[in-house]
Amino acid sequence: MRSILLNTPRNTLHGRCHAMNDQPRSLSSTLFSVGLLLIAMASIQSGASLAKSMFPIIGAQGTTTLRLVFASVIMMLILRPWRAKLTAKSLRTVIVYGMALGGMNFLFYMSLRTVPLGIAVALEFTGPLAVAIYASRRAIDFLWIALAAAGLLLLIPIGATASGIDLTGAAYALGAGACWALYILFGQKAGADNGVQTAALGVIIAALFVAPIGIVHAGAALLSLSLLPVALGVALLSTAVPYTLEMIALTRMPARTFGTLMSIEPAIGALSGLIFLQEYLSFSQWMAIACIILASVGATMTMGSSAKPAIAAD
Repeated sequence: MRSILLNTPRNTLHGRCHAMNDQPRSLSSTLFSVGLLLIAMASIQSGASLAKSMFPIIGAQGTTTLRLVFASVIMMLILRPWRAKLTAKSLRTVIVYGMALGGMNFLFYMSLRTVPLGIAVALEFTGPLAVAIYASRRAIDFLWIALAAAGLLLLIPIGATASGIDLTGAAYALGAGACWALYILFGQKAGADNGVQTAALGVIIAALFVAPIGIVHAGAALLSLSLLPVALGVALLSTAVPYTLEMIALTRMPARTFGTLMSIEPAIGALSGLIFLQEYLSFSQWMAIACIILASVGATMTMGSSAKPAIAAD
């Protein structure tokens, strides 16, 4: 799960950023921020790699449950959600937002059972990319659509080929992308009502939504003391560390720079999978990831000046 901070409503590409200035920044400040964001992305993908190590013991279902439970504790301590003032209408929005967050995490981890990390991240990115293109609806957006479609065709080729990936896993990753899109849309509304507390409320609801699935699948194995350090490590790498780094960095760089940098996350996921999980990708798969990255960068660079990314979770 990526860092989970929401702010005011806005059009978004990557659903993951704090309110920020577009005022000119010094080169040193920008480079510092870039470094922090690269570390944050590496932390997120390392957390996903570590999470995958728990699959043989409690499955993706149990791993998602522990991940969200620990993340909810961390976010409660950081954001103190009891300060939020909920109305019946805002509560409904927060519930849908939290369910989308839980579905995104659950489906993404389910995809990692059979799909390499970098490919899963690239497929998941189609969700926020679709939101950004729909929000813009410019003629040039057809180019980004074509690039993303080319990437998908390379990842999921027609017919049986050596470079093909598991279709069920791919469907899970695309489903995670759809949940990410819903997360963005409902997160904008929920964030407008409750500010940053929305993030903690959402992850608590996500944990409650996914926990029954994890409990049914893994049972008492979820209480194994040997898993707790790993689960805590996943929560720290995927939430606490990137959240802290982004909070420092995101007020120091232009929104477009941030969005462009976030576009390379599938490549970082692929490198993380290669280093930590020995997941080797074919040339066509690397090309597919490159197409989706270029589509994401292009959509970021051409979106309206009033459109700024807002935070999201993975």
